[in-house]
Amino acid sequence: MIPKMSERTHPQDDFFKVKLTRFINLKHPLVRLSEVIDWSYFNESFGPLYVSSRGRPGLPTRLMAALTYLKYTYDLSDERLVEDFIRDPYIQYFCGYEFFQHQFPCDASSLTRWRKRVGEAGCEKLLSATLQVGHELGLLKARDCQRVIVDTTVQEKAIAFPTDAKLVYTARAKLVECAQAHGIPLRQSYARVDKALLAKQARYAHARQYRRARRALKKLKTHLGRVIRDIERKCPQPDERLQEILMLSKRVHKQRTQTKNKLYSLHEPQVACIAKGKRHKPYEFGSKVSITTTAKKNWVLGTQSWLGNPFDGSTLKGAIEQTEAITGVQVTEAFVDKGYRGKKHHPEHVHVYISGRKRLRPVWMKLLKRRSAIEPIIGHMKHDHRMLRNRLKGMIGDQMNPILAGCGFNLRKILNAIFLFLIYRFRIRSFLPIFDH
Repeated sequence: MIPKMSERTHPQDDFFKVKLTRFINLKHPLVRLSEVIDWSYFNESFGPLYVSSRGRPGLPTRLMAALTYLKYTYDLSDERLVEDFIRDPYIQYFCGYEFFQHQFPCDASSLTRWRKRVGEAGCEKLLSATLQVGHELGLLKARDCQRVIVDTTVQEKAIAFPTDAKLVYTARAKLVECAQAHGIPLRQSYARVDKALLAKQARYAHARQYRRARRALKKLKTHLGRVIRDIERKCPQPDERLQEILMLSKRVHKQRTQTKNKLYSLHEPQVACIAKGKRHKPYEFGSKVSITTTAKKNWVLGTQSWLGNPFDGSTLKGAIEQTEAITGVQVTEAFVDKGYRGKKHHPEHVHVYISGRKRLRPVWMKLLKRRSAIEPIIGHMKHDHRMLRNRLKGMIGDQMNPILAGCGFNLRKILNAIFLFLIYRFRIRSFLPIFDH
């Protein structure tokens, strides 16, 4: 059903409750920020995603949007966010509550279901709302969005470091588990044998006895092939779940060192191996993400996840199109590194300046030298806003996580600006209608 519009279910009980405004600091940055955000925008945007005639009433849209913002602003898990809601009255006020709450507003899994409901398009609306707040506060202007910096990074997935032996062992274990759930009698499960064999293979590889390690890996693959053939003989028409595990297991069984489009995780088959030339981390397993920021003032305007490991230059058009859709401003100049070389990939209406270019006007040279300002932004998004290790499942999780990390970065920027204003009392004209009561 459609979400609830108010927290008041029994107005007569409010007489015995304590209002939050009686004991919180009304000049706190979260309180000020909650007054600036247009929460009705989310009700209008996400309202069509609900069905009015079926199911229990949904949780308030403001509550879910506010919790999502706080999760990525302060780098909190879903469980920790729900716990902090009970302890922190400022979080409750930011989520739209008038009285102090003594119970959890929702289960942590409700946030997961809400993210799946809004999807990538809904996350882009959340990012657009943070930029709108920046416009209203005078921190961001439309002309700032015309000149952008674009770069790519790797968003690592929350998977174990893949090895051939581990993948083969996991594939066999999942096949056996699924076969037992479907009541398929197997000739042998190899559970006890493969457990000892996996430990042997790891010890041999650590001791650099590679011939013995290869022999142990070959036995593991032999056992996996036997289980695959046994299931196919006894269940010629498997259901969708068993068919999916069989297909992934066959990929693991067949892939070799030179195989292209390898499988690195059974529960995240879309994960790609990406090499960015880092000495401390030669290979990263996840998805490539293009990030767009303003050339000045360091605002995140857009983030886009790509399947596989595409050439950086081929991602430029998509990144520019997404930025223009979110901001509503046409991009005129883009400053990129040498990975974006190749004019055939550049948008026609955008002047692309590649680092290392000479003989430019001083204005463009100054902006081009500032291209590296995107690197610390990427670092903050990874280490402070949950993009270092993506824990959201599937391809949709790869798409949503960097956009929400951008929301967290922009909101932290806004909160810092409000804090500085409250501390130093900067009399900026654009702040006066908001903060001078």
